[in-house]
Amino acid sequence: MQRGVTLVELVVTIAVGSVVVAFMAMFIVTPISAYTAQARRAELTDAADSVLRFMGRDLRSALPNSVRVTSGGSVTALEFLATLDGARYRDGGLPNDAMSLDFSTPDAAFATTVPFTQLTLPWVSSSSYLVIYNVGVPGANAYQMTNVITPASTTINIAKDPASNQDLLTLNPAFQFSFVSPGKRMYLVSGPVSYLCDTAAGTLMRYSGYSIAATQPASAGALAGATAVSKVAGDVGSCQFTFTPGTAQRNALSTLVLQLTQSGESVQLLHEVHLANSP
Repeated sequence: MQRGVTLVELVVTIAVGSVVVAFMAMFIVTPISAYTAQARRAELTDAADSVLRFMGRDLRSALPNSVRVTSGGSVTALEFLATLDGARYRDGGLPNDAMSLDFSTPDAAFATTVPFTQLTLPWVSSSSYLVIYNVGVPGANAYQMTNVITPASTTINIAKDPASNQDLLTLNPAFQFSFVSPGKRMYLVSGPVSYLCDTAAGTLMRYSGYSIAATQPASAGALAGATAVSKVAGDVGSCQFTFTPGTAQRNALSTLVLQLTQSGESVQLLHEVHLANSP
């Protein structure tokens, strides 16, 4: 004789099954949630590490003594003058040496003793700058656009001297550098670069292609003239940029702290960048 399932038996079965499923869910959901949170933290850590390493590589191209940092409201700004290359100029060589750099009068042509290594010669630019002995103090500060840096729109021409292991530089118009570098160092600067960390917007932005100014631009509005703007990071919870100037005994130090936050998970990393400060 066939017999069906009573309503009471069906209800009891559903109830018992629901309890079993609930217990199984407790044991399954927790590990899945933990795995998801761990994966999110790993992604945030990798993103923060990549951003800080990118900034570190960028900072290592900074002209000595050109890094400056300022904070206001939700924005922290870091700026530096990016270099293209460096060399050593010819100075005080042979008597009446026309190819030595003359510091007593505007000089339009001189030579190097150590050539440029990152340029493809011949090289010509009217948007770059030549800098000698930037120590970052009034009167010898490249941001002031006097004494240690060629004026904007100066045409810089660099060619290889086929007769020797030196490069020949010409400046149009001629320029008089005010200070001799103890190491005879000179740097080619492409222009300023700024990083703006805005915790209110949760972004870290990079700006370049704008004019050098004595006052540091510390807002997106102040950098409206930049021709290259890129978003370096999103989900920024906090950031802290500091710069410690160097001395004759040690290099300068830039400390970068970045916190990224997403879906309740946060990671904070610190990166230190040692910078040459010998002008």
